[in-house]
Amino acid sequence: MNLEEIKNKKSIKELLEFGIINLDKPSGPTSFSVSEFACKRLRLRKTSHFGTLDPKVTGVLPVALNRACKLTGYFLGEDKEYIGVMRIHGEFILENIKKVIDEKFIGKIIQMPPVKSRVKRQNRPREIYSFELIEKDGKDILFKVKCEGGTYIRKLIDDLGKEIGVGAHMLELRRISAGIFDETYSVNMYEFEKAVEEYEKGNQKLLKEIIIPAEIVSKIYPPMKIKEDNLKQILTGKPIYKKDLVDDDGWKADSIVSCFCKDNFVGMYKIFRGKEIFAKPEFVMQEMRG
Repeated sequence: MNLEEIKNKKSIKELLEFGIINLDKPSGPTSFSVSEFACKRLRLRKTSHFGTLDPKVTGVLPVALNRACKLTGYFLGEDKEYIGVMRIHGEFILENIKKVIDEKFIGKIIQMPPVKSRVKRQNRPREIYSFELIEKDGKDILFKVKCEGGTYIRKLIDDLGKEIGVGAHMLELRRISAGIFDETYSVNMYEFEKAVEEYEKGNQKLLKEIIIPAEIVSKIYPPMKIKEDNLKQILTGKPIYKKDLVDDDGWKADSIVSCFCKDNFVGMYKIFRGKEIFAKPEFVMQEMRG
């Protein structure tokens, strides 16, 4: 899917109805309050963020606009990447900590969510793809972690401190990527405010630039193209039959795909591969009116 082409064809109204803004959350406010602020400033019905950041944590916080909120669950759980600073509580040798990380904190780990977390406190497996120690300054270490979504970095550092026997805690943390969204294309709150102010004055250029078409979901869930023949029935929630497909690209049963008719997003579907029914809808995008 050519997202730039899709974006250029859309009006600002269409982007606000089915778009995403990749905000750079500052330290202080909660993820929810940042999402709510965007909702009120843009005068939308609703917004929804993709993955909570602690109030003190900064960085990538994608926020879905209006009907794009229906896609939130499809973006949650994607891999995350962080850069931060930890403080070691005693004397240490950097190479020894690296060795402990390689042995105990790479690959599948078992993590107990912290006391203040909103999820049930029980051991959960999580994948750590990389855990680099970049620089040492006294007892502080600059680190970078790439991990499975739902990993608690503060807890990871605390567990590391216990493993090395002297203790450690996290001083600072910044999320630099959340799935397909990264800080390269994030928008800080000042830039967001400026874009909204210009939009209120009648200049939509800056706001249009920072809104990502929600069709970007096709970067995670491959696009399944359908013909126009039965589009009206399909948009009412009817299943998709093999005859409706432009091509059968060999999708496996139970896999999730994004569905398009030409460049128009139709919805999210689960592949069924029955004798007649090919895919069933999970979310169907109704046509915009007015």
